[in-house]
Amino acid sequence: MSKPDYLDDVHVRIMRVTEDLRAIQKELNCAAMQAPSDPELMEVLTELPELESIDVLKSTLDQMRHFLWFYVQVMTSDAEVEDRQNQKAPKKPAKDAAFMEKLNHVTDAALLRYFAEGKNRKPN
Repeated sequence: MSKPDYLDDVHVRIMRVTEDLRAIQKELNCAAMQAPSDPELMEVLTELPELESIDVLKSTLDQMRHFLWFYVQVMTSDAEVEDRQNQKAPKKPAKDAAFMEKLNHVTDAALLRYFAEGKNRKPN
């Protein structure tokens, strides 16, 4: 089975966002180190627009972290469970296996949709 083209695009975007986040962290770190000795910089950094943008970024990263944890669990647990079932259990009739596979995909899709739609929901 060949990899869909959109996965290549997602990979490129992940790499770009990762680089951007590292650059943002470096710049914020430099600002945080300079701010205590520069009252003007401290004032700019503590203004409402700056604090709001940082808060939005933090919330978005928290949501993404929760989603990625869930996503990795779904993607790896299915493969691990399937491997264990193939090693231990006798072959199930094709009809039962097909039903269980459909049920797993529906459940996974519902959970992914739930997390994706919770964009503005604060993570637990």
